[in-house]
Amino acid sequence: MKPLELVGVRVELPANQPIVLLKETDGPRYLPIWIGAVEATAIAFALQGVETARPLTHDLIVDMLESLGQRLDSVRITDLQDGTFYAELVLVGDDGIEVGVSSRPSDALAIAARLPGTRVYGAPAVLDEAGVELDEDEEVEDAQQAEAEVRQFREFLESVTPEDFKEQ
Repeated sequence: MKPLELVGVRVELPANQPIVLLKETDGPRYLPIWIGAVEATAIAFALQGVETARPLTHDLIVDMLESLGQRLDSVRITDLQDGTFYAELVLVGDDGIEVGVSSRPSDALAIAARLPGTRVYGAPAVLDEAGVELDEDEEVEDAQQAEAEVRQFREFLESVTPEDFKEQ
């Protein structure tokens, strides 16, 4: 298994599909995993330290693990089959016994983001198949361009009137 770092959550344009982005700690590849909006929000909240009035599902899982004497040792991205990623939560009990629990990567990473120090790993075969090398300058430029387009669209929406859509 190769160590990975949880970079964060991004939105892929133009489809507006959220992805969680992992990066090899000892290599140039990134591992983008397409996830749902709810999971993207849960990961982003955890990374930003946002606390909700009531616990989210992933907060509940963290509380349950602690109550049951389990520690999340690591998250492993174990497989990629037909475009679907698979992950495993590696739990260690007070007795030192290690147990693997199958999970969606998005849920596993949402839990790990709530437990600082949790290690994340990716199977070499998964990185070989889905890992990509990103030019960081290009990534920053793309993000700036997307922000400019969103700003321009907002300005348009603020200035448009119903009369602008009348047939002439």
